[in-house]
Amino acid sequence: MRNDAQTIGSLTARESGWLTPSIQKAHERSETFGLSASMCPDYDVLTHGELRMKLEQNRVLCAHATPVMETLREQIANTQSMIVLTDAEGLILHSIGDDDFLRRAEKVALKAGANWAEERQGTNAIGTAIAERSATVVHGDQHYLAANRFLTCSSVPILDPYGDLVGVLDVTGDHRSYHQHTMALAKMSVQMIENHLFANTFRNTLQIAFHGRAEFLGTLMEGIMAFTCDGRFLSANRSAQFQVGLPLAAMRAHTLSSLFGLTTPQLIDRLRASLGHHITLDLNNGTVVCANVEFRRPTLGGEGSWPGGESAVGTRPATARTQPVRSAPVVNAPSRLDSLDTGDPQISTVIAKVRKVLGKNIPILITGETGTGKELLAQAIHNDSPRRAGPFVAVNCASIPENLIESELFGYEEGAFTGARRKGAVGKLLQANGGTLFLDEIGDMPYPLQVRLLRVLQERVVDPLGSSKSVPVDIAIICATHRNLREMIVQNRFREDLYYRLNGLVVKLPPLRERTDLAVVIERMLQSMPCDETEGAPLRVTSDVMALFEECAWPGNFRQLGNLLRTAAAMVDDDGELRREHLPEDFFDDLRSGAALGARSAGATLPLMSTRLQDVQASAIAAAVARHNGNVSAAARALGISRNTVYRKMPSLCAGANPHGDD
Repeated sequence: MRNDAQTIGSLTARESGWLTPSIQKAHERSETFGLSASMCPDYDVLTHGELRMKLEQNRVLCAHATPVMETLREQIANTQSMIVLTDAEGLILHSIGDDDFLRRAEKVALKAGANWAEERQGTNAIGTAIAERSATVVHGDQHYLAANRFLTCSSVPILDPYGDLVGVLDVTGDHRSYHQHTMALAKMSVQMIENHLFANTFRNTLQIAFHGRAEFLGTLMEGIMAFTCDGRFLSANRSAQFQVGLPLAAMRAHTLSSLFGLTTPQLIDRLRASLGHHITLDLNNGTVVCANVEFRRPTLGGEGSWPGGESAVGTRPATARTQPVRSAPVVNAPSRLDSLDTGDPQISTVIAKVRKVLGKNIPILITGETGTGKELLAQAIHNDSPRRAGPFVAVNCASIPENLIESELFGYEEGAFTGARRKGAVGKLLQANGGTLFLDEIGDMPYPLQVRLLRVLQERVVDPLGSSKSVPVDIAIICATHRNLREMIVQNRFREDLYYRLNGLVVKLPPLRERTDLAVVIERMLQSMPCDETEGAPLRVTSDVMALFEECAWPGNFRQLGNLLRTAAAMVDDDGELRREHLPEDFFDDLRSGAALGARSAGATLPLMSTRLQDVQASAIAAAVARHNGNVSAAARALGISRNTVYRKMPSLCAGANPHGDD
């Protein structure tokens, strides 16, 4: 049981009525950690040796954050405050500020080597920003521990270019001298740090910096996107995500062509015609932006690494933003597979299987419906593999015209065919040398080309078109398809020998309607949206809307869900609560048509137009369960819904049903 001081401290804070919902949640978490408001904080500080090790593990973050912290200190000098940098766990790595306030802060261990996670220090801006993954202010008595209530803290999470949390920047001062502009300064500083990390991560890429107004180019307001030389999307900073209106997770499904409406060669032609001035580009949301473009050749790589043999074509000179900085040891990079494990047992099983074959030269075949995240899994496998330092090259076999896919894969020599580029071109297979080749929609690869691919897998050599020389290649292969390759073999549309070369490990990603972690997935997608640009509350979904989401069949899977959430997020009010009135009408049309189709397939005879949607759903589920002899899994598959939806809608019917049947 909690002691009286703990109870009184908690109730006093809540009854005051000025705690925000996120701070109230943080107080509740503090209670569950067993903390007492009157207790002495955890002042366990790392030794110098332990701190040096942590600084080495986070040296890239520190290298980019320290200069920004110094600039910020000049802006807030003589304000009885300090600036703190932590790692992703809340461990303070570095702090600077006014000397007299630093001495006061040391009394509560607000110094390098101390951990300010919520479970150690209760509700505080650093720990709560990590827990909520959003910018957080904790002012005076809002701190859970009484010892920290002389402080006011403004903390902003720092994300790496992959969207993962790597640290927190915090400005802490005396609660009597709090200024509202402090959070704005902290956010601007974090944006600078993130842009520096972005430039360091994607040094050898095609980068486009853009904004709707030319005067904002070269400022913190510009959006920055990075692509491979063939136009595959790599990443985008927060400003780019905000301007495009897509979270980073959704942008990974795009390319240069789908985002800006032009290919890499067309972009080069546009640059050459600009005569050194910025160019205008059309975003896929209809916005016209001004842009500067950089092509930067990789340090190691021969002719043809960039289209047309360009080494550095662009309208922006190389600046400090693109200067190389030593990378952190690969061993410290966060696991991408871990980030995909959001609690669904099927996904956890897939990840567990994949981990067992990492680095063992076993090809992986990913199956599943369109939009279930196959390329995201392939990228995560590469990032967690021993080949993570090498390239990850993705080829969508369904999106390349049949007459071009051979030259795209194998490359070609100069003059190999009419229209071939001068000096030829390096194919995807050789671009992936030393890394991973991801062949998406492998079932759409032309049958004659499958023979050539089989030879590459068997002999590990590539024969570019028009060349008399075979080039050795060292690649890991990951393939994906939504098709049934075994059926295609029977139909003579897919080679059996190639199939058995590709399916070393076969894993299946479940469709969204069969996943049990929908709420977690939606929460993460909302968190990844650049909503903090508007100072609004974090987006959250009401329980009745979440119930509707769980009823939806989501035939478009993550693409459909992402588009719906972006549309709804644009409609929410200042409270950040996503309600039924924010959902587009076609979503309800999809729900009704899905229920009608389910009812007809189950043999229901109710007059659908005059029956409430809930009744139609219940009737359809009851009929489907009956038709499948009580097999809930089979009934759910027939209706295109999850087992959880069946149990929720018909609890009495399913009490004695077999949840798996013969599955």
